[in-house]
Amino acid sequence: MNDSVYVGSAGKDAALDRGWLLGHFKNADDPRHSESVEIKWGVHPRGDERRQWVRGEERTALLLLISGRFRVELPGRSVLLEQQGDYVVWGRGVDHSWFAEEESVVLTVRWPSVPGYAVAQQDRAQLQS
Repeated sequence: MNDSVYVGSAGKDAALDRGWLLGHFKNADDPRHSESVEIKWGVHPRGDERRQWVRGEERTALLLLISGRFRVELPGRSVLLEQQGDYVVWGRGVDHSWFAEEESVVLTVRWPSVPGYAVAQQDRAQLQS
């Protein structure tokens, strides 16, 4: 078996790490570790939202709608993804937030993969209550 190969299921693996499949946060010996790119399989119930805007963005991102209806908030602009395959790309320096208007599945690709954007564990617990 080759240790540089990983075979998985996005739905199952994403549930283990808040949706993240690949990025700097995976163990260095894991083939899914990358400082170049990060990929998230996001499963969001209706009404789910990022309550804190990402500020000081240093990455470029692509968010692709797999299913549902999902809104991305950007400074001065709201982008609604309604049809499978709809996507939005934003670059460095563009702050953002999001809201699931319906139960949604989205694929997010961001580059580079850098630490510092996760909502703190305590903040997440408060947001979920």
